[in-house]
Amino acid sequence: MADDKDNEREMRAKRAQRARNLAVALLLGALVIIFYVATVVRLGPNVLDRPL
Repeated sequence: MADDKDNEREMRAKRAQRARNLAVALLLGALVIIFYVATVVRLGPNVLDRPL
């Protein structure tokens, strides 16, 4: 009986950790996209028209 409760508690903790990890990953991805868009907007559309 105690093993069942421990297993259930452990599964709940793993599920919560997975949810936190997913939230952090989504937040990090959103920040990357925001920084990319901000950089493109700041540099302007002519940044690709320069000679290399």
